[in-house]
Amino acid sequence: MNAPAKKSNWWLPPAITGAGIIALWYAAIAVFKIPNYVLPAPHVVAEAAWGERRTLGNALLHTGGTALLGFAAAVLGGAAMALIMASARWVKAALYPWVLVLQMVPVVVMIPIFVIWWGAGLPSITAIAFIISFFPIVASTTLGLASTDRAMLDLFTVLQASKAQEIFLLRLPSALPYFLSGVKIAATLAPIGAITGEFLAGTNPNTLGYLLIVYSRNPGKMPEVFAVAFASYLLGLLFVGVVLWLSRRLLRHWHESERPAE
Repeated sequence: MNAPAKKSNWWLPPAITGAGIIALWYAAIAVFKIPNYVLPAPHVVAEAAWGERRTLGNALLHTGGTALLGFAAAVLGGAAMALIMASARWVKAALYPWVLVLQMVPVVVMIPIFVIWWGAGLPSITAIAFIISFFPIVASTTLGLASTDRAMLDLFTVLQASKAQEIFLLRLPSALPYFLSGVKIAATLAPIGAITGEFLAGTNPNTLGYLLIVYSRNPGKMPEVFAVAFASYLLGLLFVGVVLWLSRRLLRHWHESERPAE
């Protein structure tokens, strides 16, 4: 039997890949003579981020709060919608196509509608973050609720369990890995939705989306644009990291996806 891989070395492969990307970045700038206003070098981006650290930090908090509102609403609303659709086949047949329609409408089409309804600012931006995060949770959770072990369903039928007992004692625990998978995807999308909303419908200057507008209009601020992109990455990393931690805590003792390799 092979010895299990050391958990302490999990960071090594992505670190090597990251170092390779940075090396290629520098090489491209040197070989093709790319100026900073087109593609700034990594150290120039780092200097810009440090110089704007207070502005970026404040914007990160505001954008993160908005993304969290939309994400939380998507988690609750997506789980509730999946439960409603799992209550009966005809309910799923009636509702699921319209959930797909909601997902297929481009966000840029929804933004002016939200602005007309609620005005530019926090409500519209939160709605955008919600819309972009909602479908993965609904789709994954619905699949999980429909994938419950047939033998266990038959057992619950033999034991004359109620519909509520079947859903809350069998289907929901069985669907938990699927639900968390959808939440992981939504965690990557919620910050994107918030920043997109701030870029197109924002009024608060203390947000990443607004900073992106300000910096991108000045050709000399290209390093700051990359700094905003890096801050956006950190926000998404935080969201996903929290969800991954929660997933491991909930699944590590019983589900194969989170059990350590033998």
